[in-house]
Amino acid sequence: MEPIILYIIIGAAALILGLVLGKLVFAKNTKNQIAEAGQQAQKIIADSQLQAENLKKEKLLEAKEKFVQLKADHDREVMQRNQKISESENRIKQKEQSLNQKDQNLEKQIKDNEAIKENLNRQIEIVNIKRTELEKHQEEHIRRLEKVAGLSAEDAKAQLIESLKQEAQTKALVIQQEIIEDAKLKATKEARKIVIQTIQRTAAEAAIENAITVFNLESDEIKGSIIGREGRNIRAIEAATGVDLIVDDTPEAIVLSSFDPLRREIARLSLQRLVADGRIHPARIEEVVEKTKKQIDDQVMEIGERTAMELGVHGLHKELIRMVGRMRFRSSYGQNLLMHSRETANLCAIMASELGLNPKLAKRAGLLHDIGKVPDEETELSHALLGAKLAEKYGENPAVVNAIGAHHDEMEMQYVISPIIQACDAISGARPGARREIMQQYIQRIKDLENLAMAYTGVEKAYAIQAGRELRVIVEADKVTDGDSDKLSFEIAQKIQTEMTFPGQIKVTVIREKRSVNVAR
Repeated sequence: MEPIILYIIIGAAALILGLVLGKLVFAKNTKNQIAEAGQQAQKIIADSQLQAENLKKEKLLEAKEKFVQLKADHDREVMQRNQKISESENRIKQKEQSLNQKDQNLEKQIKDNEAIKENLNRQIEIVNIKRTELEKHQEEHIRRLEKVAGLSAEDAKAQLIESLKQEAQTKALVIQQEIIEDAKLKATKEARKIVIQTIQRTAAEAAIENAITVFNLESDEIKGSIIGREGRNIRAIEAATGVDLIVDDTPEAIVLSSFDPLRREIARLSLQRLVADGRIHPARIEEVVEKTKKQIDDQVMEIGERTAMELGVHGLHKELIRMVGRMRFRSSYGQNLLMHSRETANLCAIMASELGLNPKLAKRAGLLHDIGKVPDEETELSHALLGAKLAEKYGENPAVVNAIGAHHDEMEMQYVISPIIQACDAISGARPGARREIMQQYIQRIKDLENLAMAYTGVEKAYAIQAGRELRVIVEADKVTDGDSDKLSFEIAQKIQTEMTFPGQIKVTVIREKRSVNVAR
């Protein structure tokens, strides 16, 4: 037991000794670390103080530079302000000097004006004295003249005024006549110019309506069905349509004859339906004709509406629209009435625009000017007066009503557009080729022009060209001289003007050509 206890005691002692030695070593190391940490702290503090000194110096330098810059800016602003102040002072001094100079000049002008005023007063007194003396001399002179002439001053003045008045009236009449002649010449030129421009700007067809319509058949066998037993079918067609059917030896054709294009159109469409259907007898004929008439009425209304829309004429009464559509199936001297009315409307619009008037109103009147030719009932009134009555009945403008009624001088013209409608109606109707009867007159007028020129001595040939607007006369060079050519041109123009009636103007050109021909053999 004792050795074990001894060993235990020795071990415990050794353990205690080891612990003591370990503590001593640890305490020594700790002191060394503390000493090193103190050295590092002093080094860090020294570095921080050095950096703080450097930073302090840098901030002081920056503050000094900023202060210097601010001071420079302040000095510059002060200098600029001082300069502006000095400039303002200089301007004020200049103004003061200018005002002083003006004051001096004004005082001088006042003094001069006073001197001038005194001088003028003296001159006025002298003029008044001389005027008084002149009046006395004039009165004395008038008394002497009255004594010599045996007339008082008032009588002499009255005679002088009367003579001057008569002379002035004579001169005024002469001047007035010259002005009137000049105005007429200019007005004629301008009117011709406007009319020619209007005609040139309107293109129209020159188609002439006929009084017959040819109905083509597929074969001649259908003619028998159209004629019917003992001619009952053809009589029924003629009675229902009012059109004469001419069935002759013309192959595969029947001629529909009537002066009314509307009836011819109804008869043509009815025949077309009957032939296509194949059932041709009096009852069927009457039924087809009635349906065709209704169809034509609808077509007439459609044509009227389309015409008004194309021309830009709005607000027409339905009855007037229907009358416009019926114009499509009417003709005047071979000229289709609707085409004539459309052409007249366009001419009226152009001419009204050239004259500075209302083109829409003129176009409206031009379209409606012949509605009296398509009445629903026959009347004794002329187509112009009837058209005016219808236009007034359906609420048209008074200017349009007057233009319709006055376009053939059957009513007094009360509005400016009335003569325009009359002129454009004449232009459309008088256009060469527009109407059958006018065409013959046109050809005759061309012949008369050429014959008139050929009647003069020395005229070799004469040609009317440009639709009769120019007459070219070729003379013999041996019989007519250059001087005679001018005289001949003037005489022919004067004779045409006095003896012939023509639209527009005719240019007369005399051509004289000398030809020397020799043959070398």
